[in-house]
Amino acid sequence: MAERLKRVAFRALKPVLRAVYRQTRGMTLGTRVVVLKEQAGEVLLVRHGYAPGWLLPGGGVERGEALAQSAVREVREEAGIVAEEEPVLHGIFLNDAQFKGDHVACYVLRRFRAEGFTPNGEIAEARFFPLTALPDGTTPGTRRRLCEVLEGAPVPAIW
Repeated sequence: MAERLKRVAFRALKPVLRAVYRQTRGMTLGTRVVVLKEQAGEVLLVRHGYAPGWLLPGGGVERGEALAQSAVREVREEAGIVAEEEPVLHGIFLNDAQFKGDHVACYVLRRFRAEGFTPNGEIAEARFFPLTALPDGTTPGTRRRLCEVLEGAPVPAIW
C-alpha cells in the first residue's frame, strides 16, 4: 500500500517539479545507460510508474557529480545493477522534443552484477529483454540508441 501511495504522489508531483526545474535551470542534463548482457543477447529496460513505455535506465545528473558517476548511480538506483567497469560514453544528445533545454549523455555498460530490483515510486519494473524481442512500448529513442550501439548506425545530435 505504501509503495502505491509513493507512486501516486510521485506521479502527481512530477509536473510541478518539471515546472520548478524550468524556472531554476536554463538547461538540464541527464544520463541513460545501455546495459547489455552480450552473451545472452539481452538489454536492460525500465518502466516508470508515472509514464508509459520501456526505456533505458537513467536520470538527472546531480550537482558535483560527473556524468559517468551519474550513469553508474542511476542504474544502481533504478535497477539494482552495480557497474564493474567504467561505462563507455556513446554520445551526448539534445532532447528538446521531450523537455526544452534537456541534454542526455548515453553510456554503454557491459560488465556488471545484479543485486536485485525492488519496485519503487519511480520505477515499476526493471527487466532484461532479448534484443530480438523488445517489449511493446519500447520508446523510439531507446530503439535508436540500440541500433547505434549494436549495428553501428550513425549517431545524431538529437535524442
